[in-house]
Amino acid sequence: MGSTLAGWGQGLPTAPIDAPKPPKRITILPIPVLFYQQETGVGYGLGGLLSGRLGTDTITRASNARVQYWTTQEKQNLLQFVHTVYSPGEKYYLNGEISAYTNRLYYFGIGNEVSNSNRSFLDFKLFIINQRIQKSIAPNQFLGLQYRLSRVYNIVPQNGRVNDEGDEITNQTNYFYLDPRLDPRQRQNFSVSGIGPVYTLDSRDVALGASKGNLLDLQVMFNGKFLGSDYNFVRYQIDARHFQPIFSNKTILALQFLGQFHSGNVPWHGLAGIGANLGGTLYDNANIMRGIYEQRYRDRQLMSAQAELRQHLFWRLDGAAFIGAGQVGNNIQDYSFGGIHTAGGVGARFNFIRRDRVNLRFDYAFGKDPGFYFAIGEAF
Repeated sequence: MGSTLAGWGQGLPTAPIDAPKPPKRITILPIPVLFYQQETGVGYGLGGLLSGRLGTDTITRASNARVQYWTTQEKQNLLQFVHTVYSPGEKYYLNGEISAYTNRLYYFGIGNEVSNSNRSFLDFKLFIINQRIQKSIAPNQFLGLQYRLSRVYNIVPQNGRVNDEGDEITNQTNYFYLDPRLDPRQRQNFSVSGIGPVYTLDSRDVALGASKGNLLDLQVMFNGKFLGSDYNFVRYQIDARHFQPIFSNKTILALQFLGQFHSGNVPWHGLAGIGANLGGTLYDNANIMRGIYEQRYRDRQLMSAQAELRQHLFWRLDGAAFIGAGQVGNNIQDYSFGGIHTAGGVGARFNFIRRDRVNLRFDYAFGKDPGFYFAIGEAF
């Protein structure tokens, strides 16, 4: 694992030998990918991060672009490009992704109290285009539009169900065929396409590893046949985060609240869900509730919160401890204190690019589904 530093200049004339070196503006970092999941076996691949500032002024924060590819023993794979770009002077803010998955997931059903006995293999392919463009309307404030397309196809529920050891139970019908919350149309290929306004207040000092500041992201997404969607529904989302040093600059408290609410006819893959995955997207809230399997609990309405304490240890190493809580429901009235799910864990961080505070993150999470997580950048 290493890094390559690149910069641009005018060429001649050559600077004197004793002249100070110009600041390095762009860093390229290759990252190996290695993980294990019960349903996919060992996964391996390669990722890369490009990080740097597009402007020479002091107010433009570091932009980043990430690409990764991995495959698994069971022939699942992901090819993904994710970017966060601040234009010079932060006049514009662009954020988005393009992802293509060949997926194998456990399907537990829909609702806040799904049973382990429902767990079934579900293979499908997923293609995502998500892009937002926003213009600065005030210091640290951006307003614009977001478009998202997700295509779910080649849906193949495997025979039987899966026990706690990961072995198939062949004498039971895959729950994807039996779930009363699914109609026959949802078991076929479908597309969801939507567009809507997005407002962002972002005073974080660094996007990938904030130590101070706030993020408030408000969006409404209108999904409908006028954009080629097979389903008509509206998604409302609020993402609020706060970062501050406590005791000293070596200890950072990070807080996040996420709410996602739907009206209309929402297909199973478009529902709000809690449960973290290994390399998903910001839009799909992949790092909410580490310690719970990816979208184990999914439904029309979601509220979730998490807190993380990040502590600098020595050299380039940091430690972290985190805890999260969340709940889903068909309606907000379905919520109850007894229905809250919790998870938490500890982790280590290696600060690979000090200038832009880019960390390699390694977490172990406790919860309904304990496991390890390895990724570029903080969870939020």
